Amino acid sequence: MMITYEVGENLYINTTNRCSNACEFCIRTRQEGYGTANSLWLKEEPTKEEILEDILKRDLEKYPELVFCGFGEPFYRIDDILWVVKKLKETKLVTVRINTNGLGDLILGYRVSPKLEGIIDIVSISLNASNAKDYDAICHPEFGEQSFEAMLTFAKTAKEYVPLVIFSVVDVIGTEEIEACRRIAKDCGVEFRIRDEL
Repeated sequence: MMITYEVGENLYINTTNRCSNACEFCIRTRQEGYGTANSLWLKEEPTKEEILEDILKRDLEKYPELVFCGFGEPFYRIDDILWVVKKLKETKLVTVRINTNGLGDLILGYRVSPKLEGIIDIVSISLNASNAKDYDAICHPEFGEQSFEAMLTFAKTAKEYVPLVIFSVVDVIGTEEIEACRRIAKDCGVEFRIRDEL
């Protein structure tokens, strides 16, 4: 079971394969693994204790960030993730990022951002479209077109509790759409980044 793996300079943590979206560009539709992971498909989800144990096997001082991101949406495991990060921060100086589709409020049925305060350092949200119709067509969220507005609300709320909130887009959506997404990020008061499709 591949829980931790390296991508670039950072350590990534794979906690679940569950996801509320079926994005057309998602890497898991094209390959088994990523970075140093041969396969990120989990036969079963690791326990919070197994996640912590696997992280602690690594030399954490060498990683600028620990990133909760694998072949699934981390907010399905947010309580376990927060438990793990609290344990880590008792003894380790670590910067923790969560890569998310931003639909945690819909997934969990409550506003989740306040739980992140003082624990999570960075939240990176996949935006990838500038309106609800295109987002629904590209990302196929199980919650339908309400997902887009929920994602924007999550971003605006998260910045009240997390030091750095980022909207990211994949580089294949086109210049015009990228610029429209950049304006959305500015309107929401969060950072904006363009990432490779992979």
